[in-house]
Amino acid sequence: MGLWRWWKKWRRARLLRRHVLPDEVWAAALRHPPELFAGLAAEEFTRLRQWVTLFLVEKQFYGARGWQLTPAMEAAIAAQACMPILNLDLDCYAGWRSIVVYEDTFVAPREETDEDGIVHSGSEILAGEAWAAGPVVLSWADCAPGSYPHGPASNVVIHEFAHKLDMLNGAANGLPPLPRGMSRAAWAAALGGGYEQLRAALGHGVEPLLDEYAAEDPAEFFAVVSEYFFMAPLHLQHHLPAVYDQLALYYHQDPAARRQKI
Repeated sequence: MGLWRWWKKWRRARLLRRHVLPDEVWAAALRHPPELFAGLAAEEFTRLRQWVTLFLVEKQFYGARGWQLTPAMEAAIAAQACMPILNLDLDCYAGWRSIVVYEDTFVAPREETDEDGIVHSGSEILAGEAWAAGPVVLSWADCAPGSYPHGPASNVVIHEFAHKLDMLNGAANGLPPLPRGMSRAAWAAALGGGYEQLRAALGHGVEPLLDEYAAEDPAEFFAVVSEYFFMAPLHLQHHLPAVYDQLALYYHQDPAARRQKI
């Protein structure tokens, strides 16, 4: 083990000893969404609790417009954010620190340049947003217990943190840094094929298999299928098996197998 890895392991162990997550806060964090955590083995629950503890130490939560967050709220967000990196590493969320939480949806300014070079200004109502090298912004109303803003497969926290993973190698484009041994060509064929299939279905007026927001662009497709991977894995595995297989390789998880054991 190199010196850096030894120091990181030592530091994390020290932080875990100094910042013990209260049992009642941990229990509250796992109440929503319960299906996200269903079927986890004991050692996975232990690792998730460690990631959540360290996440809460390393990230700073801010309630927007003076809104007050409770420890249980922060832990609930952290638990959902840490599920995608359960078998990866907390370093996947390095390089930024802040999580801004609004009580409800928020308005974000937008500027778009048309093909004639004219800039158009406007605004958009959002439930979440991830900034490159900046904060994750969330609406508590859309990630609180009992909230499924876009149907039972939706998860705003996972969506925005998938964007953060996508941004590890630059602007979000649907191709995050792949683990060693994964094929970029296989990833592009599976996710690119799924994206084009969705766009074609929408273009022909066919009821889509996924939230149609996934057809916005490849970055949104990756974020949406990540939601399905964790929230509705059997649906994704059945309808888009190649996409599911690539995400299983990427996240080093098999949520469908966990669900089938329940």
